[in-house]
Amino acid sequence: MSDNRQSLSDLAATLGQQQREAAAATTSAADTGADAYLNGQVDAPAAPTTPLRQQELDKFGRAYATGRRKDAVARVWLKPGSGKITINGRDQEVYFARPTLRLVINQVFGITEREGQYDVICTVKGGGLSGQAGAVKHGISQAITKYEPILRAPVKAAGFLTRDSRTVERKKYGRAKARRSFQFSKR
Repeated sequence: MSDNRQSLSDLAATLGQQQREAAAATTSAADTGADAYLNGQVDAPAAPTTPLRQQELDKFGRAYATGRRKDAVARVWLKPGSGKITINGRDQEVYFARPTLRLVINQVFGITEREGQYDVICTVKGGGLSGQAGAVKHGISQAITKYEPILRAPVKAAGFLTRDSRTVERKKYGRAKARRSFQFSKR
């Protein structure tokens, strides 16, 4: 009977040799594939024929999305048009009197270079004017990416697709506000 015992160093040497042989085989196969491609013997890999995302429209040809910010919720419909923005049945200049709020809403069209190309109809409920403007912006961002999926990359890079989850902290018992204590009285 022969003695088949091996030490750990013998096992490591045999495993290392097997790994080197496997690596050499894969690199030679990869080199031949690359050489065949460069010599024109193999066709280039085909580009994906289906887009990553598809256009989502309703039966009226509009894109719908919901935007949220603080306690405000905006339902937004977007369709090609002259750039008119209607909020709760009123024009944006009437509903959002402050120019900064109108600027917030129109940021999406500035990033995508689509000023004056889409009509927006939206209904917004809850919260204050600032939260409602943020909700409309979020809704327009979602809707424009549904109408033109190719615009998703610049809108996402600007951070407009992410819902801003910051809300007002609730008041706690034993406190004057969310964190503020009552005034200390020594006597």
